[in-house]
Amino acid sequence: MKFKVWGPLLGALVLVSTVRAQSGDERILAAKEAARTGNRHQLETLAAATEAHPLEPYVQYWLLSNRLVRAEPAPEVELLAFLQREGGSLLAERLRGEWLKRLAKEGDWANYLQVFAGMQDPDRELTCHAWNARWRGGDATALDPAAAAWGDLVEAPPACDPVLQALALSGRMGADDLWWRFRHQMEGRNPGKARLTLAWLPADEAPADGELDRLLKSPSLYVDRLPPNFAVSRAGRELAIGALVRIARDDPRAAAARFARLDDRLRPEERSYVYGILGWVASRDHMPEAIQWYRAAGDVRVGPEARAWRVRAGLRAGDWKQVRLAVESLPPAERGQAEWIYWRGRAESALGDRELARQDFERIAGQPNFYGILASEELGRHFTVPPVAAPVSAAELARVQGDPGIQRTLALIRLDMRTEAVREWNWGLKGRDDRFLLAAARFAESNGIYDRAISAADRTVNEHDYQLRYLSPYRDRIEPNARERNLDLAWVYGLMRQESRFIPAAKSSVGAQGLMQIMPSTGKWIAGKLGMKGYQVGWLSDPDTNVMFGTTYMRMVLEGLDDHPVLASAAYNAGPGRAKKWKDERPLEGAIYAETIPFTETRDYVKKVMANAVIYAALFNGQAPSLKARLGTIAPRHGAEAGSPDPGAGLGD
Repeated sequence: MKFKVWGPLLGALVLVSTVRAQSGDERILAAKEAARTGNRHQLETLAAATEAHPLEPYVQYWLLSNRLVRAEPAPEVELLAFLQREGGSLLAERLRGEWLKRLAKEGDWANYLQVFAGMQDPDRELTCHAWNARWRGGDATALDPAAAAWGDLVEAPPACDPVLQALALSGRMGADDLWWRFRHQMEGRNPGKARLTLAWLPADEAPADGELDRLLKSPSLYVDRLPPNFAVSRAGRELAIGALVRIARDDPRAAAARFARLDDRLRPEERSYVYGILGWVASRDHMPEAIQWYRAAGDVRVGPEARAWRVRAGLRAGDWKQVRLAVESLPPAERGQAEWIYWRGRAESALGDRELARQDFERIAGQPNFYGILASEELGRHFTVPPVAAPVSAAELARVQGDPGIQRTLALIRLDMRTEAVREWNWGLKGRDDRFLLAAARFAESNGIYDRAISAADRTVNEHDYQLRYLSPYRDRIEPNARERNLDLAWVYGLMRQESRFIPAAKSSVGAQGLMQIMPSTGKWIAGKLGMKGYQVGWLSDPDTNVMFGTTYMRMVLEGLDDHPVLASAAYNAGPGRAKKWKDERPLEGAIYAETIPFTETRDYVKKVMANAVIYAALFNGQAPSLKARLGTIAPRHGAEAGSPDPGAGLGD
């Protein structure tokens, strides 16, 4: 097969080739490799030969980072000099973070706090170390922020354990708090973390050694072999509940059957909690029992996922009273999210309170997202592209072009260091005003760096340019493919924007490749359907072939899924088999289908693709179509259909 190279891509390749020949680029790449392999001598030699290169700070960063990782004494003078010289930069932040991890490992808490004071955006691990440093230094208020964040630290890194333990052992967190933490750890994917929580309980309240291990080895067997007097202690009851939770994750009905044998020995709140968990897992599996179990749970305290799925269970059942009740029971921060504002408005409307519904819709109408567009339509308005901001001036463009962070981003991209480039770009855009963001977007677009152009344009607050937010590059190649397969061009672009942000060389962590993020196995299947012999994975790297394969796959899944773009979008991400499985026994509103997709990634993906398609249509045609009409109605589930591989073409982002 002869591969074509598109004009813009060819230009980029020529640029890279030219730049690689520039003085200093080879040294940067050699230093990166020396840092990766731990070649200390070569790294020191390269770092000593400083040059005027945009990426010179990276060479010095790699050297200092390498020294921090090694067992040698930390070069404090050099570290401080680098932080002062590169103050405010991404590399200063990263090096400071690595130095802090070294200080924490050494238990040098006094110096830790001094260095930590310079962090601009510390992660959870570094923040917990700072709390610990203050607490060890005798600061009586050090545990206050940890106590306030207790509910968010269920899956905290080990760095948080000392302050959490201090809260427990000091009595700041009582038995109820510890058992709450235990419950939510049992709900998660790593229940083994609950061992430490149990160790913080007073000796007379903790379960016997080995009980948790026995439970985790076989939750079903654990419940079946519970002694008659298991309920006399809270530990006995909580471990039984934990076992039911683990069973429910795989088989809600099996958990419910065992629960029925135990519920008379549990206390009311404990029974309600189990019902809440059953409702949660059943709603994710679209089981009819979900509503019944949620109702039995009442207003018991459950985690955020269980709370969200309580709303979705009501939507799936068409029970608007349940939807309204579930939304209103959410904590304020969650209740203020766009999706729940929209669904409460829909519930109010269905229950006859049009004024309350109008108030809810007005809160989010006009926002350029799935629920903002839907809310506008409920008020009788279609999405309108905001007025275009004033053109970027030459001075504004020069300001961006001269910015050190932008220069580093360009240098990193041309040397195929895209991960580092994305970090630099995102760091450099923090706190920037709209004019800088628009200029950065225009600069990136003119250099063919489409993903960064979108990233910058997406951040504007008051002045916007949707031609930059929703770029449509390669149209001369993409439109013929869409037209040949009778696909809506706006939908194709909406999907591609979500898949690759128009990076021809994009590759996901699981191997999806190219503009349309096609999995190698899916590419092979498509090639077979097209009668193309000798398939090779390398074909997916060719933009023309990638778009041809991707649009072919879109047409195939569309035809196999009732010609419905919501189902086809879900199938593109998660596979046709799952898209069919997520249907209901009765017709289902498209927005409700999207909201009740069990996979978080696919649920978000479908919403974004469908909203993107409306915005692209508005840009292409001058008028936005109705999103609600496009979402339409999902036909009831029927017999299995063959013909498409179950893995999706790509995984979105």
